[in-house]
Amino acid sequence: MSDFWATFGVDLHLDLDSAFGRRSGLERALRDAVRSGRLAAGSRLPSTRALAAELGLSRGTVSGAYDQLVAEGYFVARRGSGTEVAELVQRSADAAPAVADRAAPRHNLRPGAPDVTTFPTAAWLRSMRRALNVAPANAYGYNDARGRVELRNALADYLGRARGVLADPEQIVITSGYVQALSLLAHVLHETGTSAIAMEDPGLPFHREIVRRAGPDVIALPVDTRGARTDLLSSNTLSGIDANAVGAVVVTSAHQYPIGATLHPARRRRLIDWARITGGLIIEDDYDGEFRYDRQPVGALQGTAPDQVAYVGTASKTLGPGIRLAWIVLPRRLVALMADAKLYADHHTEALGQLALADLITSHAYDRHIRACRLRYRHRRDLLLDRLESRPAHPAPGFELHGIAAGLHALISLPDFGPDERELLARAAEHNVAVEGLSTHWHGNGPRTQGLIVGYGTPTERAYPAALDALARVLRIAPTYNSPSR
Repeated sequence: MSDFWATFGVDLHLDLDSAFGRRSGLERALRDAVRSGRLAAGSRLPSTRALAAELGLSRGTVSGAYDQLVAEGYFVARRGSGTEVAELVQRSADAAPAVADRAAPRHNLRPGAPDVTTFPTAAWLRSMRRALNVAPANAYGYNDARGRVELRNALADYLGRARGVLADPEQIVITSGYVQALSLLAHVLHETGTSAIAMEDPGLPFHREIVRRAGPDVIALPVDTRGARTDLLSSNTLSGIDANAVGAVVVTSAHQYPIGATLHPARRRRLIDWARITGGLIIEDDYDGEFRYDRQPVGALQGTAPDQVAYVGTASKTLGPGIRLAWIVLPRRLVALMADAKLYADHHTEALGQLALADLITSHAYDRHIRACRLRYRHRRDLLLDRLESRPAHPAPGFELHGIAAGLHALISLPDFGPDERELLARAAEHNVAVEGLSTHWHGNGPRTQGLIVGYGTPTERAYPAALDALARVLRIAPTYNSPSR
């Protein structure tokens, strides 16, 4: 069996099996290349003379193989234009059938994503050009597992002034998104003896599964209107399990997902006290931390206890999930362990995007973009309030909005007298409105309320008002229920 690389405008690997003879082996190799799609319809084939010279075969052998494949319908010989790959109407029997993409909802109000059409393309291109003009040659090679020093320096400054984080560039590790940061940290903690991590209830199921797959058990930490119940960490039991088994706690202190609460100052202090007394770690997910609408953004928890907190931030909400860049500011004792985990996960996060983001931050274009987004999302939040609260003719009575002081989502709690969450989700689907239910986010044994989670970051500016009107219609046309007696 012989392998050849033939040039058909692009390189093509041909596997010539000598057991079938030279001509038959070439026919089989070309036929397989067409069937598998490696030779696409319309591809121009090299002349018989050129291919014979490249493969070390006689021209007669190649001409005979071409003639056979023309006769079988795989090739088409055009006078004056050479030979091309034919359009095959019938797919080969072993080809996988095409899978139809799921139609996107007309009104997408799912939470967890920004309006990606606002990505600052022009500013990003300017930053990329500037960064590449001065980038050292080693930027294109293997890099420090912690990430490019340019970005770590820029983040140390930005996080200090914008989020109140005490960050030394040496304590920052750049990851490919929040998911990787959480996964690597959970793995490190498990390897160093942490058997259980407490996570907010309700919270994102996907994040819980990330922690479980890294090794630790997940313990439910209840959330109410003041944020996570951090006082329960010091009690004898938490969800029926010894609280002493909890070695770390994940909190979204700035804007809890999905309830929307900001962690109360007293609970912040209780959480820090717990970490100092027990040696436990606080994992601060700075979810929606930059987007506060009623006052200045609440400073990060890490700034008051840098030795007890691992702070995680990301560009997914400020720029877009396609920018796979996140950062984790670690207590010094965990830096080497995280860098080692990152090294063996994927060596390092891609470097060119890091350089561009570093320039975007140091040129203050990142600040300007966030300020513009904050104004835009506040306007969307106000429109949501107008549609669902200020117009009594729209939704049925009893619906309440929560978590609207910050972030890119709001929670609509449902009245006790109906309709229920399942019915509203079904009606939303009928009206081509995509929202999420609260029920799937619970994982503890406590009371479970129902609700709809509405994301107002996802739609485009043009599509957003119509999406809100559609949502209001879904709530208004739910079956009529008798209001509770007074």
